Amino acid sequence: MTMADPFSQAPAPEKYWHLWCDDDGVSRQVQCTIEQFTLGQLGPGDSPQFSRELFDQGNAFVTYLPVGWTADWHENHIPKWIYVLRGAWSVESMDGHKVVIQAGEYSFGGDQGCQAGPGGRLGHLSAQVGDEPCVQLIIQRNDDRWRQARPGFFG
Repeated sequence: MTMADPFSQAPAPEKYWHLWCDDDGVSRQVQCTIEQFTLGQLGPGDSPQFSRELFDQGNAFVTYLPVGWTADWHENHIPKWIYVLRGAWSVESMDGHKVVIQAGEYSFGGDQGCQAGPGGRLGHLSAQVGDEPCVQLIIQRNDDRWRQARPGFFG
């Protein structure tokens, strides 16, 4: 039996949670996809792999949220991708939608420009979830290209 060529078709779209700010200044969340992966090599001699470049200039760092960590209402000051490497955390947007993002899942934090709502709600609430610390990989651009990116921007 002949196996199909693993590079004969691009992978299925990848899902992620997109946190954003609408025209009324209310943060919201919706599940979106990243598509249009291309086949290539990251460097000489590397095995081919599908990838989707998201930016050419930026920075990345790891954050550690200890058990019990919480943050009050706030905006992401800089748009960012947040990849959960270990543990879990929650994000509640101003519209009341609460999402728990676990290891292996990721979200986009693009809720810049929100307008304060009832009770001082602005942006989102976030908290570590469960009995294990949450370790995250954060990726940001060094420009404003992702600022106020709406759902579908990365599609």
